[in-house]
Amino acid sequence: MLVRASDSATQRPRRWFGRYRRVARGGYPDVMTSRFAAALNAQIGNEFAAHHQYVAIAVHYDALTMPQMAGFFYRQAREEREHAMMLIGYLLDTEQEVAIPETAAPQSRFEGILEPIELAVAQERQVTEQVYSLTRTAREENDFAAEQFMQWFIKEQVEEIATMTALAAIARRTTDRNIADLEEYIAREGGAAAADPTAPRVADA
Repeated sequence: MLVRASDSATQRPRRWFGRYRRVARGGYPDVMTSRFAAALNAQIGNEFAAHHQYVAIAVHYDALTMPQMAGFFYRQAREEREHAMMLIGYLLDTEQEVAIPETAAPQSRFEGILEPIELAVAQERQVTEQVYSLTRTAREENDFAAEQFMQWFIKEQVEEIATMTALAAIARRTTDRNIADLEEYIAREGGAAAADPTAPRVADA
């Protein structure tokens, strides 16, 4: 009887075989890491650091019994981790070495309601500058695939800064007596975004 291979086996992406060959050869002995790839490895650390910071912020709001704010920042944390895994996926797909950097501990103590949000705004602005720097590096190296890859992150950062600055504006009008207003705003506006079909591949998805 003829045994037919499963669709998943016959349609397995070519990148799987590329990774197998690299492992069989003992790692990445013949890979020349580009300047963009080296910078992208550093950005993986930045994205994981952002993930940790958002977890710390979420925990702060959880401790204040603000479930909507806590849930919002837990979702933000998952997004940052997903961004890091997108960078890893790109490096794997382009047969570049992946080197996960060490990350510093996040700030975990905050005063009141506004301080963590202001930190989030500053963090998103910093990540935006990092994304722009990566895009410039790709352009300088005439790496058109890398530059195209970065375009999604540029769009994402425009949305992230708009979200955080709006949240900060609402929080500045919030006092201990009307925390419910901030919770209601998040319940109304801060839900999980729909899946973006144009997003880069997530390495562990």
